[in-house]
Amino acid sequence: MKQTISLFLITFLISISLSAQNTYVFLGSYNRDKTAASILVYQLDTVKGKLTQVTSVKNLINPSFLTVSPNGKYVYACTDSKTPNAGSVSSFEFNPQNKTLTFLNKQPSGGENPVYVSVHKSGKWLVNGNYTEGSVSVYPLLENGKIDSIAQNFQYQDGSVNKERQTRSHIHSTIFSPQYDYLFLPDLGADKIRCYQFDATQKQPLTATETPFTKTDPESGPRHLSFHPNQKFAYCIEEMSGTISAYGYENGILQKIQKVNTHPDTLTEGFESSDIHISPDGKFLYATNRGKENNIAIFTIDEKGLLANIGYQSTLGKHPRIFAIDETGKFLIASNVLTGNVVVFKRNLKTGLLKKTGKEVQLENVSCVQIKKI
Repeated sequence: MKQTISLFLITFLISISLSAQNTYVFLGSYNRDKTAASILVYQLDTVKGKLTQVTSVKNLINPSFLTVSPNGKYVYACTDSKTPNAGSVSSFEFNPQNKTLTFLNKQPSGGENPVYVSVHKSGKWLVNGNYTEGSVSVYPLLENGKIDSIAQNFQYQDGSVNKERQTRSHIHSTIFSPQYDYLFLPDLGADKIRCYQFDATQKQPLTATETPFTKTDPESGPRHLSFHPNQKFAYCIEEMSGTISAYGYENGILQKIQKVNTHPDTLTEGFESSDIHISPDGKFLYATNRGKENNIAIFTIDEKGLLANIGYQSTLGKHPRIFAIDETGKFLIASNVLTGNVVVFKRNLKTGLLKKTGKEVQLENVSCVQIKKI
């Protein structure tokens, strides 16, 4: 009898703990109007897909990309993006109980036009990529969530073959390996995926590797990188060629195994690929196309890591720059910059296909969406 009561009590407490967790959606925008909200937080109804606004912040210029700390307490943003002779990274404290997002501090980005920030799993390091000047900056994070001054900054000069878009390096994302022991930097300007070892115990965590970069095809323009949950494969979306390169992965080394179009083979121009993510179960890959298409390409992933296209889903707006999949894999949320609308899609867990659900959210020049269960 006592064992039955104890089991019931444990189950009850676990259910309370799980119900106390909520899923939040964080939106950023290219917003030069300091009087308007530029970062907004919504709560996601994980049954109906409805978004309910929780809080917002103003007095920011162009928070183009956001990331949330592993513990969900802090939000980090690329700020002053697309601003000549400027660029910064900013930190905020998120309190879901009080429904507040409070500015903490900011630091120079170490290069013009910051476009991507990542937090190490330890919560002690922030990495930022600067597009225009082609650089990466590494910052210690303080216990109160504030960003300390730059610990390391690397600038790159080399470009590639396209004389209009690749005259110099353009770092487009900063991606940690599955074990957080390597950092990968897709470089659109140089047609390279740069790589460093990352040791979180050191004051300067980035060190050179024996293989400092993986060369991509000329004029491909590598943009974002996503690792498979099994940690054996990685996928890089290439903006300029509208393609995805699939790689086998081990200990900081990428070995190319496949290249596929993100768009129908009949389309020969007007594509502009942007973001890429894999479903939590590792069965499906999603990639966004801007330009003429404005859709999400859907692929299956087989046991060898190879991709097969199974369809396309309109994002119901123009210029889907960033999208995100929630931790359960039930929902995919897309942000359309030019139409300023955020659309929630429900994922069919068996087929991988998408269906719009709930009501759209409007945010002028919405640039980024992140989802976090807290």
